[in-house]
Amino acid sequence: MNFSGILFLLYFLPLILAVYYLTPKRGRNFVLFMGSLFFYAWGEPVYVFILLISCLLNYFMGLAIDTEEQTIKRKSVFVFSVIFNIAILILFKYIGKFIEIVNINLSWDKSYFDFGIPLGISFYTLNALSYITDIYRKKVKAQKNFINFGTYITMLSKLLAGPVVSYNKMEKQLMSRRETIEGFSSGIVCFVVGLAKKVILADNLFVLWESIKLTPTAELTTVLAWLGIISFALYIYFDFSGYSDMAIGLLKMFGFEFGKNFDYPYTSRSISEFWSKWNISLYGWFKEYVYLPLERKEKKPFKTGINILTVWILVGLWHNFTLNFLLFGLYFALFCIIEKSISEKNLKKIPDIFRVFYTIIFVLIGWVFFATPDLTSSIEFFKAMFGFSSAGAFSSRFIYDVLSNGMLLIASVFASLPYASKTGKILSNDNPAHAIVPIALLFVLSLVYIVGSTTIPFAYFNF
Repeated sequence: MNFSGILFLLYFLPLILAVYYLTPKRGRNFVLFMGSLFFYAWGEPVYVFILLISCLLNYFMGLAIDTEEQTIKRKSVFVFSVIFNIAILILFKYIGKFIEIVNINLSWDKSYFDFGIPLGISFYTLNALSYITDIYRKKVKAQKNFINFGTYITMLSKLLAGPVVSYNKMEKQLMSRRETIEGFSSGIVCFVVGLAKKVILADNLFVLWESIKLTPTAELTTVLAWLGIISFALYIYFDFSGYSDMAIGLLKMFGFEFGKNFDYPYTSRSISEFWSKWNISLYGWFKEYVYLPLERKEKKPFKTGINILTVWILVGLWHNFTLNFLLFGLYFALFCIIEKSISEKNLKKIPDIFRVFYTIIFVLIGWVFFATPDLTSSIEFFKAMFGFSSAGAFSSRFIYDVLSNGMLLIASVFASLPYASKTGKILSNDNPAHAIVPIALLFVLSLVYIVGSTTIPFAYFNF
């Protein structure tokens, strides 16, 4: 069941909201838990059992870590919990890919059973790891109510593609939260804006990007390649930030509060700043649970560089076990290490306009590893971008694509800047109630796009 599908928007969402608010407060987490399992089982009827097993084992392991007084036993349970969660992720997401790579490169023919990748496994595994880690660090107590814990792990609004919400930030809200008309209204606004980002902007940008990506190498000119990677950069931003807005909007409708997951990253003045504004919850998770523990041990420049490199390798491979994503991680690790060595104080001496330009150019180059299926495709695309393609620098196809998609590109660039948010606040007068008419029109327009075209799955469902 897709957030941007008619089934979810017009049937499932109104139904679960009605049941949720008709249920007494003490039973609302149960409604969310069962509704989330139903939502997940609709698209993954078999893998819902993997999700339940993960919930059960992490629930009991959390209790064991919390109640165990002997340090050695407590640490042993924690290590086992970490190994269990990572093993589940490896089994379903990486082992098949690893054997496939070995077969190709060593000319072997090892057979294996392809389990497929359960939707959301990367995200709910990170949530589970944050839960047991927070208990082990004694930042929180284990959740004794299984329904409350299951609600945290399976929450339909963040189950499939985040945001990744650490348990320590959700604990109090799981136990007690206050649903208000203002919060619900704010949630609707956030959800509809995210829906519009997805179906009006992202899906159409994807069509443009796909048409350029599928262009034969002999016809891919320099300007067309740059247009393609720009359209991909805007597509992946609106697709994922749109999903995040919808997820956060849903959280608000159910009475939860969560901060923004994207903060206009394409206005960043450094690569490090870009990633601090992109998928804030995910990179915040890696910072809190990987980078900071490594950094606490030894704060030396060389060691810091190794720590940054370690985190970025994990980020790349977390997305997918391919050479492209490994290079994606290494590429951005290099820039983050260089910027760290220069220091923010020295970077500030450079005019902002040059820093923004530098960031956008090198982020666009880095997106090539993310956007293309393999290294060979990446190299061919780089050749076109930098004028080494036999197709040359310019073609009439570029003019046609720009004119055909001019309004889409202009609207997308505008919407990726803070001015879009300021415009929205002016229309709503900073009050969600004043946004009823524009939001209703935006929702209807989104439905028109959904009905009139094929909905493209969210990009991060692949991870």
